[in-house]
Amino acid sequence: MALQPWRKGTIIRIENATHNTKRFWIEMPELKAFDFIPGQFVTLDLPIHEKPNKRVRSYSIASWPDETNVLELVIVLLEGGLGTTYLFTKVDVGSELILRGPQGVFTLKEEHLQKDIFFICTGTGIAPFRSMSHHIKNHNIPHKNITLIYGTRKQEDLLYFDELNQLQKELPGFNYIPTLSREEWAGRHGYVHPVYEELCAGRPAVSFFLCGWKNMIDEAKKRITDMGYDRKAIHQELYG
Repeated sequence: MALQPWRKGTIIRIENATHNTKRFWIEMPELKAFDFIPGQFVTLDLPIHEKPNKRVRSYSIASWPDETNVLELVIVLLEGGLGTTYLFTKVDVGSELILRGPQGVFTLKEEHLQKDIFFICTGTGIAPFRSMSHHIKNHNIPHKNITLIYGTRKQEDLLYFDELNQLQKELPGFNYIPTLSREEWAGRHGYVHPVYEELCAGRPAVSFFLCGWKNMIDEAKKRITDMGYDRKAIHQELYG
């Protein structure tokens, strides 16, 4: 895929998702439709450094292709992070951003849809899986079971909680399992790893998709291969 040019985007809406996470809707005025494959990302060129290579930040697209020129990003504020600090303190509705995309190959292929799929993520790593899951539903794409295991600390940190519970009712074979590491509640407690280990104990044919911070992905890859799965069954998108 050819590298997309840098374009201007306009912030048309901002919402607080959690105490430290915001949702940004960006319109691409020069395009009639922003076309992408669920799982891809965009790169922002932010005015935070004089060196171009220190200004860029990439974020997975949280929305799904809908034939409009608007996309959604969900971004967590990183302590000391120049990029997210700029987005949280300097950007408002009407602000312009310079961005490039779509980019990336962290996408579903036909071969993945012929197996059970496990989406395993933490924090804003849920973005590409939200996009993929809605796209499958909207287009009635044939698939087997899809299990979304989402780890975060507390209930107040859960992103798209009501939406994904509703999607579980509407998308056949879709199973949403949020798990909290720092709070007891009615759902799963602990980290994401015991959940997929339990569900994959019989080693069913599975495609694993991992998205989140490096520590989670590294541990998941080790545990999955220790269960006997080939590394080729694992697909990842690293944050940070």
